[in-house]
Amino acid sequence: MTLPSSGVSKHHPRISPSLKLLFFILSTCFTLLILFQIQSLHTSSPPLSRSFFQQWQNRTLAQDLSSLNEKLRLSVTFLPLKDLRYSNKPLEGHTWFMSSMHDTHQEGEVQYQEFPSEASHGRLLCLKGHETHDGSSNYYALAWPEALPFNATLVKGLTFVAYNHYDYHNIWHSLGAFFPFVAWHKMNGCESPERWVLFQKGELRLKTNPWLNTLMGATFGREPHIEVFDWVKDEEPVCFEKAIVMRHNEGGMSRERRMEAYDLIRCKARVYCNLNLERRTPVIGMTMLMRTGARSFKNETAVIEIFERECRRVDGCRLMVAYANNLTVCDQVKLMSLTDILVSPHGAQLTNLFLMDRNSSIMEFYPKGWLKLAGVGQYVYRSMSSWAGMRHQGAWRDPDGERCPYPDDDGRCMSVYKNGRIGYNETFFTEWARNVLIELKARKLEEAVSREDQSDSASNTCHCG
Repeated sequence: MTLPSSGVSKHHPRISPSLKLLFFILSTCFTLLILFQIQSLHTSSPPLSRSFFQQWQNRTLAQDLSSLNEKLRLSVTFLPLKDLRYSNKPLEGHTWFMSSMHDTHQEGEVQYQEFPSEASHGRLLCLKGHETHDGSSNYYALAWPEALPFNATLVKGLTFVAYNHYDYHNIWHSLGAFFPFVAWHKMNGCESPERWVLFQKGELRLKTNPWLNTLMGATFGREPHIEVFDWVKDEEPVCFEKAIVMRHNEGGMSRERRMEAYDLIRCKARVYCNLNLERRTPVIGMTMLMRTGARSFKNETAVIEIFERECRRVDGCRLMVAYANNLTVCDQVKLMSLTDILVSPHGAQLTNLFLMDRNSSIMEFYPKGWLKLAGVGQYVYRSMSSWAGMRHQGAWRDPDGERCPYPDDDGRCMSVYKNGRIGYNETFFTEWARNVLIELKARKLEEAVSREDQSDSASNTCHCG
């Protein structure tokens, strides 16, 4: 059966050639644009990406370092300069001054602390407080240079920090505190400090005596600048670019090293005072360095006559009588440079003994009561004589003196005997002086012969000169 035609026909629209061309052009351009962008990503993006990463990394590192420095600053711990836990034995071990620190010490050399150093792990010494009456209110700490405590002031140059258990007015005690710095100075290329910081039992001290100032000025090239920190607020720390700390005086030094340090001070003092560095004449100089008041001779005229009489018996002997309190520092240096035998009561004036030439002699005198009650301190000049290369020829102790109301071995008697005056024993003094003079005369003659056999080309200049 044949179906009749519906009379409806299907019509398909035709796309013109111009539209096809336009579509082709647009597709091509789009494809090229995509390819160009892909190529750009391969050539331009990596450098931009690396730069961004480096900036981010640097910024993160800087933030980390800043945070680390902040933590290091917060971790700086200040401790009391005077550790009261050791108040019953302040001079033992590390001492109660900066008790947490250990000294650097090579056999026979001076003991010291250095900041910064390998021992301090590169950290600087910082101090806080300038209390002059309570050492436990002054503090110390160590800090890295990049992370100093908040509000800290960094002080440039070398600083010497001295600890003295006694005082800086007495020339013996003050020299003991300064002496190890001379040894360090000699051992380290003659490096000199910009300033000194002085402590006594942890308390800041603002000055020392003129005698020491002059001798240290001669030794180091200028008088010590004693730092008083009057430009610093109480709670603001001061940190030192380089610091040397001494706590044990000459402790640990060999006799040879001590003699070398005394030689340096003596030589520099003579140059400063415009004196010849060496005496070549066989003249014997005998000096009576007298005291007034405490531990002076009761009858000094009689004592002087005894030594003057014995000096006249020896050819070339010349007696000089002087009082240290009437002499300038250079007067004392000159007097000691002419002295071969020093006759003097026990006292601070005997500190000048190292200004004599090596092998010179010391004759020392004590009031009643010292042998039993004065302790080891009564032997300091005997020890110093050995350390400076001198000859301590013994001591005379007066058996008579003021009566003590307590038993002789009672410690309270020392307050009676300490400043007692000294009598004399003509027979003993005569024989003693005669023996010392005879020995020195023989030694002088030997030295004169020895010098004639030696070349005159030896240098008279000072070390660190």
